[in-house]
Amino acid sequence: MNYYRLAAKGIRQVTWYYDTKEKNIYLTFDDGPTSKITPWILHLLEQYNARATFFCLGRQVEQFPLHYEKILKRGHAAGNHTYSHLKGIFISNRQYFEDVDHASRLIDSSLFRFPHGSFRISQIKHLRKNYHIVMWDVLSRDFDPRRSSRSVWQHLLNAVRPGSIVVFHDSETAKKNMKAVLPQFLEHFREEGYIFPVIPDLSRDMRVSAIGRK
Repeated sequence: MNYYRLAAKGIRQVTWYYDTKEKNIYLTFDDGPTSKITPWILHLLEQYNARATFFCLGRQVEQFPLHYEKILKRGHAAGNHTYSHLKGIFISNRQYFEDVDHASRLIDSSLFRFPHGSFRISQIKHLRKNYHIVMWDVLSRDFDPRRSSRSVWQHLLNAVRPGSIVVFHDSETAKKNMKAVLPQFLEHFREEGYIFPVIPDLSRDMRVSAIGRK
């Protein structure tokens, strides 16, 4: 049972996956950029002509601005993942929104993802005024030290569907499993006829359309 797809039925203000029969997989990477892992990911994606959406932490962009620029120059998308990787349910809304705003000064995007998948409904209502909020229906769990790369791969193989939004992590914690599984993931699903587009930035598209109508 896919609990995230069930959650999508109750929380419709958030994009969990795309309801399509087209063979699209939306690859996303959370928590970067990083000095060593981000370049490796970008090089691998280029080999498979795959695009991805990187939900970046403001503090990481501040530390590694050149790697953030490389993400964009390679044709990938970026999203706001807060500045400090906060859990929404453990902090006041005021502090949370200040942290998001801090990140927005470093990350030029109308895409947003809650760290840890942790949020209050009031936070969704506020943030969706300015952001297209994107979650996922397939969490790789590459960050879990109790999981082997084989178990991560089997989980992905069983869970991915057309239109899935899949989460990997651009972090030291996830490096071992992510580096073992991502090449296999790209090879397998490319052979199955899938392509890997970026997450559509619907909020930005709407703003551009509105400007065009003036």
